[in-house]
Amino acid sequence: MEIAPFIFSGVPDIIYGPGKIKELPEQIKKYGRRILLVTGDSSLARSGRMQMLIDHLTGSGIGYRHITIKNEPSPEIVDAAVSRFRSDGIAAVVAVGGGSVVDCGKAISAMIPVDGSVMDYLEGAGMGKAHDGRKLPFIAVPTTAGTGSEATKNAVLSRIGPLGFKKSLRHEKFVPDTAIIDPELALGTPGHITAAAGMDAFTQLLGSYVSKAASPFTDALALKGLEIVRDSLVPLCNSEPDNISLRGSMALAALFSGLALANAGLGIIHGLASPIGGYFDIPHGVICGSLAGEAIRMNISILLETGGNVALDKYARAGSLLTGADVKDIRGCCMKLIETVYGWIDELNIPRLGAYGVKEMDVEKIIDGAGYKNNPVPLTREQIRSIVINRL
Repeated sequence: MEIAPFIFSGVPDIIYGPGKIKELPEQIKKYGRRILLVTGDSSLARSGRMQMLIDHLTGSGIGYRHITIKNEPSPEIVDAAVSRFRSDGIAAVVAVGGGSVVDCGKAISAMIPVDGSVMDYLEGAGMGKAHDGRKLPFIAVPTTAGTGSEATKNAVLSRIGPLGFKKSLRHEKFVPDTAIIDPELALGTPGHITAAAGMDAFTQLLGSYVSKAASPFTDALALKGLEIVRDSLVPLCNSEPDNISLRGSMALAALFSGLALANAGLGIIHGLASPIGGYFDIPHGVICGSLAGEAIRMNISILLETGGNVALDKYARAGSLLTGADVKDIRGCCMKLIETVYGWIDELNIPRLGAYGVKEMDVEKIIDGAGYKNNPVPLTREQIRSIVINRL
């Protein structure tokens, strides 16, 4: 088999395992003894882990400034933090939280060393200036298993509303220097958040696997991640929320999804999630999970009609992996894949987009903002419209 040329880049130092948060102070000391700590506003405090984290830092002689992120990170939040802390002697930025918190910390670390607003550098929304890649050292500590932002080179920022957007600040050097993945930090996460995050990871794994830019490296990560999701997601959400082994497995699946998408790109699901997430206040994982069945069904139906290509074989292999169906039965495995995804959407109670106020009158604007360059097949406007309409 001939393997096409590819590049695989941007892997942080990865520290994985229960209790590994205790290694954070030693990682910080590589850069100095004064950090900016970025966290969410509630879950760490409710669980008591915020105080544990502070005790680890202060007990190791680490000074810190602290900001909390309540919602999706906006350019205004990033600019305000940068203005406040640029001259504060910060040696590194540490983000402990979900994907939004990690993205915010990533953007702050990238903007403190440079002049101007983050809007100057934001893809497709700002002035289009090229960032030179300078940043403060950045340590990502995810507390949810979803976006994989602890392994990606972009920070997603939003301005939500009728004229809103969801766009990336991106550079090869923005990959976190270190990712500490401690599944104990996810204990106590509500089931609906675990479900939405897990469906985000799933769509990233499958999307990067069938991407036109996939490589043997990303395929290996995606397949292993899909196997983990198969065995872990539903029981973790429904019957075993305190199972540390399952929490750890899903944390790895999310990490693999971030590494894979950063190198292979994604398709129509995330292409639609960007404008929808800009116009409406919907959790990113809910958007991806809600669209997953319709988008996968549409891609597969087109591939079956046109005679298929390598992507059809990959969809079949994914279906076989998730269900045990005979991989030689291409159509059967693809149908099993679709059936499984719809089953997860129902079992995990992933809401429809209409539950968040998306209406049929909004669909044209959403399509206008969609991107899907790495989708395995080209899609017409009418096909994209069908994907969205069927999930209202």
